[in-house]
Amino acid sequence: MRLPDFPWDSLAPYKERASAVSADLPGGALVDLSVGTPVDPTPVVVQDALRAAADAPGYPQTWGTSPLREAVARWFERRRGVPGLDPDGVLPTIGSKELVAWLPSLLELGAGDIVGFPRIAYPTYDVGARLAGADPVVVDGLAALGPLTPSTTPKLLWLNSPGNPTGKVLGVEHLAKVVDWARRHGVVVASDECYAELDWRERDPSSAEPPTTPSILDPRVTGGSHEGLLAVYSLSKQSNLAGYRAAFVAGDPVLVKQLLEVRKHAGMIMPAPVQHAMAAALGDDAHVAEQKARYAARRSRLRAAVEGAGLRVDDSEAGLYLWCTRGEDAWATVGWLADRGILVAPGTFYGAAGAQHVRIALTASDDSIEAAAARLA
Repeated sequence: MRLPDFPWDSLAPYKERASAVSADLPGGALVDLSVGTPVDPTPVVVQDALRAAADAPGYPQTWGTSPLREAVARWFERRRGVPGLDPDGVLPTIGSKELVAWLPSLLELGAGDIVGFPRIAYPTYDVGARLAGADPVVVDGLAALGPLTPSTTPKLLWLNSPGNPTGKVLGVEHLAKVVDWARRHGVVVASDECYAELDWRERDPSSAEPPTTPSILDPRVTGGSHEGLLAVYSLSKQSNLAGYRAAFVAGDPVLVKQLLEVRKHAGMIMPAPVQHAMAAALGDDAHVAEQKARYAARRSRLRAAVEGAGLRVDDSEAGLYLWCTRGEDAWATVGWLADRGILVAPGTFYGAAGAQHVRIALTASDDSIEAAAARLA
């Protein structure tokens, strides 16, 4: 098995280049917009819950506590428009990247099995297939797979909506077509939805639509059955819990039970205090709204500056990034921004189709966003 080089290592010389010029620019320090790591405080309600559960001498449950799984089910109904989610179909994970990387292995995929993922995508979908010994395949629309045979039909198909890095949102009709196709061909669909609360599209305030982006578990998508479907979610983005590694997978109870049995053997257990804190976070919408408002202000300021500097912003309907292009090689744009003391990620990190784009993260302090905007002016 050969894994690709860790892409962010190749940014090191550009980071040095950007750092070298930053002292003489507004803000006086490097503005790092290359990685989507939260910088704002963890909500007090979550910190208090963690402290309250700090006395935890016994082993926690791999499956998670009943209160946690029920909190996930209530959150899906309240925020995602998914009523009646079976708590038996919920499983906490140690961050969502861990689950993305190990899902093909947990599903016992291997040599000759195909794992499909979007053409512009988070690289861990590819890595997860390789770790299992399966074949990673870019799926640029279902029609691109051509006439299916047992050897060309994916065993697992990844969706990512809102997408990282593009911020593109898949609508209900699109998701429903994928689910119908997958069920006809016996394909498990896993949807990475961790940016769902950060939806920037204009909405009708009187609409009965859920306040977040559509889920693969939405009854309008599934016809009321979660068979063959998994939704992957992280609280890192909406609740500033990246350091807690607080995430979950939910959907088909049969698939979740299969994942659970393997994870029991492997000791993949979320710490008990984190389970408690996660349940508290899922029950509190106020801090999520506050964090979204922070990101909305940063996004508005940064987008105006980026477009004013001549970059075009594509997609970016939701999530924590602006997907931008100057109509040139991505690394040339990385260098152009580095000369202005700003570090971003090249689109090539996410596949060949991103060769002329860069991903610019909103996960920086207000002062850093303001400094970036001033440097682009």
